[in-house]
Amino acid sequence: MRRQTSGTGTGSSTGVGPGAGPEGQRRATVTDVARLAGVSTATVSRVLNRNYPVATATRERVEAAMRELGYVVNAHARALAGVSGRTVGIIVNDVIDPFYAYIARGVEREATRGGRLCLICCTQGDPQRELAFIELMHERRADAVVVVGGSVADRGYTSELARRARELEADGSKLVLCGRPPLGEPTPAASVEYDNEGGAFAITDHLLTQGHERILYLGGPPRLSTTRDRLAGYRRALKLRGLEPDPQLAQPGAFSRQFGYRRMTELLREAPDFTAVFAANDIVAAGAAQALEEAGVRVPDDMSLVGYDDIPVAQELRPRLTTVHIPLEEMGRQAVRLAVGGGDQDDWREPVSGAVRLGTHVVVRDSVAPVSGRGASQ
Repeated sequence: MRRQTSGTGTGSSTGVGPGAGPEGQRRATVTDVARLAGVSTATVSRVLNRNYPVATATRERVEAAMRELGYVVNAHARALAGVSGRTVGIIVNDVIDPFYAYIARGVEREATRGGRLCLICCTQGDPQRELAFIELMHERRADAVVVVGGSVADRGYTSELARRARELEADGSKLVLCGRPPLGEPTPAASVEYDNEGGAFAITDHLLTQGHERILYLGGPPRLSTTRDRLAGYRRALKLRGLEPDPQLAQPGAFSRQFGYRRMTELLREAPDFTAVFAANDIVAAGAAQALEEAGVRVPDDMSLVGYDDIPVAQELRPRLTTVHIPLEEMGRQAVRLAVGGGDQDDWREPVSGAVRLGTHVVVRDSVAPVSGRGASQ
């Protein structure tokens, strides 16, 4: 059998990443070694780092498994492991997306207050990369691993995530889910959520109070927990006003400006029968706004437009965008406090359990007008 080589790399700021080894073969991982040796990944890490006593027979089994798999420890990763007790790992979908960037900034600032280094890994939306990065942070003995953003409901993935949470806990670390629901089973993972559905309900109700009953929901991957919650809030607001949600007005897709622009352009060609657009986030709203402008549809005179997140682009658009504010940086700070403590003695900053839920609220700006006021000067 051809031997495999190992990588404990990451797509983080360290500049290394997981992937195929020579000739396209998958690299052996700590999980592979642990499975072959019949031990936990934590035990493999102890053998590698020689930081905890391990029984001679166990060490020999692990070393034999490493030889059989051709597992070679990445020297750079081993060097970073020397910052044991002073590291927080952040796992995000994309570093240039402001949603992730602002949460990461909150994590970094709170970690820095405690003298900790932050390592950022990017998954590009791949759940398997996410699991691999959690394992990598475990190898590097991070104090906490903060996983940011929505998740896809998948039993196998959830089971793997729960297992990694238990292994981190066994080694004195903590997995923190930030901006996504808890795992739904007893695990030592902490969570920092925001009132996602409540924010969607509030922004939809704001449009309804302005007379809009035909409201397009635009964007957001349909299987993502973030999208599911926002659609639930949108539909709940309609039903409480006695309106049956029209499936044709729910248009999920990517959380991207390109999707907002492309899909809105297509819908405008079809003689739209909606008077307002609820974009799944502010980036989608920016794309939709461009398509509306190019089609000669004025916001808010001809079409009202709202977003979600309240990132800087919301104030940069003209007219300024009405949206839902999420306390993104505070979510990142709370994630670190849950895992390692932040040193802030204010009562409201001291979570009493492993779960925190922060509020959202509507920020009213200039992109919404009453239905009866369309065509009037603003």
